Amino acid sequence: MSKTLPHCPLPYHREFASSFLPFYLNMVSGHIRYSIPEEMKKGSLIGNVAQDLGLDLKRLRSGRARIVTGESIQYTELKTDKGILVVKERIDREQLCGDITPCSFSFEVILENPMELHQITVEITDINDHSPTFKRDKIHFEISEIANSGARFSLTSAEDPDVGVNGLREYFLTENDNFVLKQNSNADGKKYAEMVLQKPLDRETNPSLSLKLIAVDGGTPQRSGTVNIDITVLDANDNAPVFNQSVYKATVLENSPRDTYVTTVNASDADFGSNSVITYYFSDLNSGLSDLFMIDETTGVILITGSVDFEKDKKYELRIDAKDQGGLTDSSKVIIEVTDVNDNAPIISVMSFTSPVSEDSPSGTTIGIINVKDLDSGDNGQVNCKIEQNAPFKIKSNLRNYYTLVTDTVLDRESVSEYNITVVATDAGRPPLYTKRTFHLKVSDVNDNAPVFSQGVYNAFITENNSPGVSVLMLRARDPDENQNARISYILEDANIGGSPVSEYVSVNAESGVVHVVRSFDYEQIKQLVFVVKAQDGGSPPLSSNVSVKIMIQDQNDNPPQVLYPVQTGGSLVAEMVPRSADVGYLVTKVVAVDVDSGQNAWLSYKLQKATDRALFEVGLQNGEIRTIRQVTDKDPVKQRLTVIVEDNGQPSRSATVIVNVAVADSFPEVLSEFTDFTHDKEYNDNLTFYLVLALAVVSFLFITCLVVIISVKIYRWRQSRVLYHSNLPVIPYYPPRYSDTLGTGTLQHVYNYEVCRTTDSRKSDMKCMQPMSQSLVSVDGAETDTSQVDHLCVVFGRHIHYYADHLDLNNLIIGSGINSFARFFFLQILFPFLIVSLFSDIFQETTMFSIRKQTVRFPGKFILSLFSFLI
Repeated sequence: MSKTLPHCPLPYHREFASSFLPFYLNMVSGHIRYSIPEEMKKGSLIGNVAQDLGLDLKRLRSGRARIVTGESIQYTELKTDKGILVVKERIDREQLCGDITPCSFSFEVILENPMELHQITVEITDINDHSPTFKRDKIHFEISEIANSGARFSLTSAEDPDVGVNGLREYFLTENDNFVLKQNSNADGKKYAEMVLQKPLDRETNPSLSLKLIAVDGGTPQRSGTVNIDITVLDANDNAPVFNQSVYKATVLENSPRDTYVTTVNASDADFGSNSVITYYFSDLNSGLSDLFMIDETTGVILITGSVDFEKDKKYELRIDAKDQGGLTDSSKVIIEVTDVNDNAPIISVMSFTSPVSEDSPSGTTIGIINVKDLDSGDNGQVNCKIEQNAPFKIKSNLRNYYTLVTDTVLDRESVSEYNITVVATDAGRPPLYTKRTFHLKVSDVNDNAPVFSQGVYNAFITENNSPGVSVLMLRARDPDENQNARISYILEDANIGGSPVSEYVSVNAESGVVHVVRSFDYEQIKQLVFVVKAQDGGSPPLSSNVSVKIMIQDQNDNPPQVLYPVQTGGSLVAEMVPRSADVGYLVTKVVAVDVDSGQNAWLSYKLQKATDRALFEVGLQNGEIRTIRQVTDKDPVKQRLTVIVEDNGQPSRSATVIVNVAVADSFPEVLSEFTDFTHDKEYNDNLTFYLVLALAVVSFLFITCLVVIISVKIYRWRQSRVLYHSNLPVIPYYPPRYSDTLGTGTLQHVYNYEVCRTTDSRKSDMKCMQPMSQSLVSVDGAETDTSQVDHLCVVFGRHIHYYADHLDLNNLIIGSGINSFARFFFLQILFPFLIVSLFSDIFQETTMFSIRKQTVRFPGKFILSLFSFLI
């Protein structure tokens, strides 16, 4: 039974000890100790954590402050909005710690960014909430009447879960005449009582006794428990058993199997017969040791019947009673020490772990905090932590049983994107035990890699005359980053090709990297395109790399050969002369042609397609040389017409033809007489002939009209000059423009005689210049002779001939060599008549001035010969 005494509340207190130790970098730690009584209501204040740690409430919230404990029950709760620690669950000190004092539990408060770890210990003080109790309702003794004074009788101990002053303090025995109470303490501080016979019993006077044993604690209010003691007085056994040792000691290994031998106790009794038969038993059944050990009642052998755990109890203390048949007893003590074995592997608890971690995190970045405990003791409880595999991480010990997992080198996501970090905690036992804990860490990407093209230079080929928009090649760049950092855009770099932007030639698809041509290319204008393409990722800031792209344009056979010589001028006649004395292999001429294509498309071959006499000429296949293949004879016609075809080597091949006119003759007049009827091509169409005839009629009409007008004007001027001459007015000589020689300062300061010689097959001319004449053309005083005036007219006529001969190739215009028939027609029908009119106009002016002086116009033989040679 229990009794409740007046209860006085115990004040709680706190102790604060802060020792900030660096975990790593910016990690700090602190230790706070609070003391509170057990059985506080939920929500009761334990302490102001923020104030005691020197943290503000914003830091608690931003650091995501939380409580981390390795226990299954979390007794406390952190109010981050107020920074206080309150009771979350009912705290029963006896349930939490049992007999262990002081009773406390610890946990950690973790803050992040930066990482902070603060250890908080809450000590639970005992309150007197339990009364001492006995396992039995009554205790029964059978005591011989002849028991000697001083005989001891062990009493059942009372159990009080409370500790300290609230625990069991003392026992009281109800008043009687025979027994007194003696109180003793075990080595662990537990109190037990023995009843000592003070006055011998007398069965005849009092055959039985009833006493009460009261156990009282020291709490406030004080509580107590009571058990009844029934004593039966026996007759005639005057010797009690005696143990041979007052204390027995033994050692056992923890986790020893059932029925393992511990020790043997032995007692002897001097009596004989049934009074000397001794029975052994545990005197204290309340300790719970009867579940761990057993004693043989007859032999006194003690065996293990339960599980002996060093981590729970390191030593056991047993009290053994030996009783004879007469009820006499003796007590002894057995101390059993438990030897620790390495039966507990380390326990790894994760306090904090950060995943993913950025690949640009510096070496030494903390990614996790773990707590490692081993319940064993000594070497068996010494723990060493390491990382199992070869990984860029290391583990560091900063506080007892706490380890930080940090990076050992700079991480590279492109090499390894995630890690399985296995932490192995091994103790120092024999054999050692270990525990593994694997952490899965992901590495987040940063934009630290620029795109890389698969080739240093891209080369592509495209045939000319392509269709615009056709794709040429695909550029491919790779970025080992991921997500947006690996998204590549292809950009055409600004540049000029032939003075035009490169974007007018090609375009690049920004997503796929496909290069398209924007226009059709002509190999003869541009043979290759070289430009730069940039690959840029989508990171911030973006990274990029460049690559050169070269597109070679391949030639097509899209241009026919072009003949450079002989020059084809429509209907004009080009003739090459071959003397009749030419030998075999005589080089007549050479057909020169070019092809603006390249390669085999520009390889030219020459063939003779048609000829007046195929047996006379041949054409070199490669060089285009036209040579005679036999001796020229007198029977060969003068006019030879050769048609040469020039072909390239393309597929399909293209060709051009050229007509070569060859004159087989020894002199030019013979050639001229043969080719005069060959001035026009026979293939003129009817429309062109009509227009030429019409133009001839119009020009002839205009020529006749102009001639009549000029003659009329000249006659009029001549008559006017005659009128002036018959008058007595002074005569002012008239000089044609650009030919005045007044005072020796005109265009020509001297008079020259010219002899002009023109060739018929070229534009080269030979000119002979005579010595200058010192006299003037016209003399005012009339001292010059008629001969000098005639010479002057000859000079003027010759000067005109020289002028037109230099500016017009008269020979070619008349004969038709080197110019088309239309140009020849234009000269003969239009320009030539005007030239004649202009010539005679100037001569007429000169003769007019001459007639003013002499009144008579005379044309000496020299002038007539000059005019005749010009007309020829």
